[in-house]
This record gives sequence, structure tokens and C-alpha cells, in this order.
Amino acid sequence: MRLAKYLAHAGVASRRAAETMIAAGRVSVGAEVVTDPARNVDASSRVTVDGRPLEGPEPRVVYALNKPVGVLSTAKDTHRRPTVVELVGAEGLRLYPVGRLDADSSGLILLTNDGELANRLTHPSFQVAKTYRARLGGGPVGDAALEALRRGVELDDGPTAPARVRRVRGNLIEVSIREGRNRQLRRMCAAVNHPVLELRRVGFGPLRLGGLETGEHRRLSFSEVERLRAL
Repeated sequence: MRLAKYLAHAGVASRRAAETMIAAGRVSVGAEVVTDPARNVDASSRVTVDGRPLEGPEPRVVYALNKPVGVLSTAKDTHRRPTVVELVGAEGLRLYPVGRLDADSSGLILLTNDGELANRLTHPSFQVAKTYRARLGGGPVGDAALEALRRGVELDDGPTAPARVRRVRGNLIEVSIREGRNRQLRRMCAAVNHPVLELRRVGFGPLRLGGLETGEHRRLSFSEVERLRAL
């Protein structure tokens, strides 16, 4: 197995982050510092990161969390603010979030120690849909605004792809997008003069938030993980 993939499977980091760690000289195989992420290794290779030996790949797991507002979508925070990883606390497994969900947004976020799966779910080429419910301000939301979101709107970093949009009731809408730009949905709604007041992610690919309460998490079943791999 290639070294970067080995680190990802061991839960150290995503494969891209592992490649950066390797290039920085933080990884050794035996007594040798290795900077080639394609170096072949196995469980007998005595791989260490920052001098700490790895015991081999952890069992790969995926958790779904209903993230509360105010919790950061990161593994650690230098200012000691609460993070999604702290809410799951999966018995010492080195988890990290799959993608981001703004601190002022809530809802479904996935956490895993499977770097390969995390990369597939977040890489733009796979276009995994994320579904949100947004409560909008700016007065009544008319059909013209919804149609503009469906067609795609012009943002400062270029036009967005068409989105699936439906009105739930009043100024509450449901939107599915396949891009992952920074605060994209908030910027899209602002572009049609309806700023987001509340934003909750309710779907990630085939998964739905369902009855998971705020702050609660659950481990995905084997069949659910396989559905994610098949995307």
C-alpha cells in the first residue's frame, strides 16, 4: 500500500493532508525519513509520524452527526472552541470531518477515519449532492427568486451550477447543490436578495438527517457506507 494511503487508512489525516505531511519530512519508515507518498509500506514497515509509531490501519468507520450551531467543523481548534470531533469522541479513533459546515449552520455532517472515502465525497469531480433547508429573510420569497436559484446565480467567484430548489412553506426552502464553495448557499440566497436567517443541512448524498437530534451522532451501517462508496 502506498504510504499516503496507509496514513489515511490509519486515521492520521486525509490522503491529501497525508501527502503534505510526508513532503514536510514528518513521516519515517523504519529509521528513514521518507518524502515520497508513493513509497510502498505494510503493517510490518514500522511507520512513524512525528516520532510516534503507528499500529497499522484502524477499523474504518463513518459517523453521522447533527451538528449544533456554534460548533466548528474541524478536528481541533487553537482557541478551544467546541468541535464536531469532540461531540463524537469515538473511543480514541482519529476522526476528521468530511467537508465543512459553517459554525453558524447546523445539521448533517459526516466524520470518518477513512481518508480515501472522505476524499471521494469531497472532491469536486464526484459532485456529491448536499441538501439544505434555509429560512430566508428579505420579505416573501417569490417564484422568480426560486427560479434564479434553479438556473444558477452569478457570484464573485463565478456562476453557480443549477440547483434543485423547492419551497417547503412560506420562506423555508429546500436546496440541493453539488458544488462546495465557501458559504455558497448563503451567498446564492443573498444574490437574489433573500439573506439566509437559518441554515440546516438535511442530506448528504443518499443519507438524510432523519430523527437524529441536535448534538447526537450514530455510526453508519455497512450498507450505508457502501452506498456512499458507490457514489
